[in-house]
Amino acid sequence: MNLQKKDFIEIEFTGRIKDGEVFDSNIKEDLAKLNPNANSKSLIFCLGENMFLKGIEDFLIDKKIGKYKIELSPEKAFGIRDSKLVQMIPIKIFKQQKVNPVPGVIFNFDGKIAKILTLSGGRVMVDFNNPLAGKTVVYDVKVLRKIEDLNEKAKALIEFFTRKEFKFEIKDTPKGTSKKIIVYADKQFVQFLNLFKDKFKEILELELEVKEVVEKEKK
Repeated sequence: MNLQKKDFIEIEFTGRIKDGEVFDSNIKEDLAKLNPNANSKSLIFCLGENMFLKGIEDFLIDKKIGKYKIELSPEKAFGIRDSKLVQMIPIKIFKQQKVNPVPGVIFNFDGKIAKILTLSGGRVMVDFNNPLAGKTVVYDVKVLRKIEDLNEKAKALIEFFTRKEFKFEIKDTPKGTSKKIIVYADKQFVQFLNLFKDKFKEILELELEVKEVVEKEKK
C-alpha cells in the first residue's frame, strides 16, 4: 500500500548540494563528514505535517517503502536567494552582544541564522538567507517502514516538538469515545507542552493532558 498523508514513517537520509558536499544526514558514514562525534539515528516523522523538508514529504506521498533519489530545485528546497536579506548592521550591535564579527562566521541573530560577509568601517554586511538558498539539492532517502504503533507515533511527535523525551501513557477517555495521552513533565515544561494540544488532536486524534512531575514522584 502506498504512503499517505499523516502516515508516520522511519527513514534514513543524506542531503547533498547537487554535485557538491553533504550538508545533512542521519547515516553514520555521511554524518561523520559533518561531525565525527555525532550519533546517527533514523528519523521518524508524520508525512504532510512539515516535520521534514516539504519537498521531500510531498515526493514521498503516494510512494512505496523503498529507496529514492530526490532532486529538489531551490524553490522546492530552501528557497531563492533574496537580496533584501543581505543587510548592513552597525558593528556596535555586535559589540553589545559580545560577538566578534569575522567574515564567513555563521551565528544566531535574534533567532535568525545569519552569515557575516564583510566588514567595512563601522558596519558589517550580514546575509540572512538560508545558507542553502538558491541551491539545487539531492536527497538519498530510504524509507525503512511505516509506523503503526500509536505509542511509537506519540513518542516521535513529543520528541519533534520538544527535542526531549518525556514519560507518557495513552488511555481511554472517561466516556470511552476517544483516547488521551498523558505526558509527565517538570514544571518548566508543562505550559510549553500544552501549546501542542491542537497538534496531538489533529495528527493522532489524542486529547493531550500534561501532568507536572513533583520531586517526590521523581525519587
